[in-house]
Amino acid sequence: MKVLFGTIATFALLFLAASGGLSQSAKMEKTTILKASQITATLFPERVFFAGKTAPTQMRNTAGVHFADGTYLLAGLIDSSGYATAVKQKYQGYLLTEVPLEIGGQHVAPGAYGFGFLAGGKFLLMDLGAHDLFQVDSNHDTAIKRPVPFQILAAEGGGYLIYNGRNSVEFKRAE
Repeated sequence: MKVLFGTIATFALLFLAASGGLSQSAKMEKTTILKASQITATLFPERVFFAGKTAPTQMRNTAGVHFADGTYLLAGLIDSSGYATAVKQKYQGYLLTEVPLEIGGQHVAPGAYGFGFLAGGKFLLMDLGAHDLFQVDSNHDTAIKRPVPFQILAAEGGGYLIYNGRNSVEFKRAE
């Protein structure tokens, strides 16, 4: 009897989903790029820990990806005014990911990281202790008509681009 009820309930849910009778939250989601206006302090912290200090985030300069399975990649610029000059030069933003990533051919495990776009066309990813993990080439996009301080856009081939002004680096969700 329980098996029959479970089977009927499953078919009913499938029928409701196919006919549009389920609420938006009960339907299978699609991957969505998030803008700063969609990111609140419940998703991305207003202060972040990095290199033994906390720094305020620039919530107006955040972006993210909400993947179809409900997981997130979130990133944003920070105010690094309390850090030493050597750290400020390379620490511009904070990245939180619940999924593994590939950035410029480098594997990134789920976690929290500092990042920066460096002179000479490089993107740097650091662990929370400000230790450099890797540098990859970044791109300078002169085709953007009105660059904004920070955004994430879809890239050709299913990946994404993190932009800081005109500078960008491509990433994709890794297996």
